[in-house]
Amino acid sequence: MAEKEARSESKMPAQPKNPLRDLSGEERAELERVSRASSAPADMVLRAKVLLAVAGGAGYSQAARSVGRRSGDAVAHLVERFNAAGMAALTARHGGGPAVVYGPAERARIVAEFQRTPDREADGTATWSLSTLQRALRRAADGFPTVSQPTILKALAEAGYSWQKDRSWCQTGTVLRKRKAGIVAVTDPQTDQKKR
Repeated sequence: MAEKEARSESKMPAQPKNPLRDLSGEERAELERVSRASSAPADMVLRAKVLLAVAGGAGYSQAARSVGRRSGDAVAHLVERFNAAGMAALTARHGGGPAVVYGPAERARIVAEFQRTPDREADGTATWSLSTLQRALRRAADGFPTVSQPTILKALAEAGYSWQKDRSWCQTGTVLRKRKAGIVAVTDPQTDQKKR
C-alpha cells in the first residue's frame, strides 16, 4: 500500500511531445485582447484563453479545465496547430461535411455570369432565373458542368442579391431614390455589417 502511494506521488505529468513555443509580444497582446473580447466568437475566445493558460505554465488538462473543457488532447492539438499556423489557429476550420468545391474564384465567376445581360437567342431568356442561370453556367466553356441551384443561390446571396416574390432579383443595400437631379441609386455602406 505504501509502495502504491509512493509511486503515485512520484508520478509527474508527462512532458508534451510538442510544447507551446515562446509567444512574441504581439501574439501575447493579441491573445489577451481576444480572450477579453465580448464581440468575438466564443470558440475563438476559449482558444485564446487556453493558449494563454498553457503559456502561463498550466498543463494541457489543467488548461482545458480552466475554460470548462475536459480534453487535454484537444489542447495538445490546438498547441500543435498554433505552433504551425500562429494566430490563424484561433479561427475555426471547416467543420465536416463535404469539401468546399466552389471557392471564391468560382463564386466570383457565378456572380459575373449573373451580371451579364442574357442573350435571348443563346440563353433563351431576357432575365435570369435560377434554372436559366444554372443552364448557362453548365453550358459555358469556362463554366461548371455540375453546379447546383443552391450553390448559385448562396453565391448570389453572398454578393448581396436576393430572389424576390415577383420572380426578380434585387441588390441588397441598393435602392433607387428620387432626387432633384433625377432618380439615383443609393448604396448603404454598412450593408455587409448589417447582414451579419
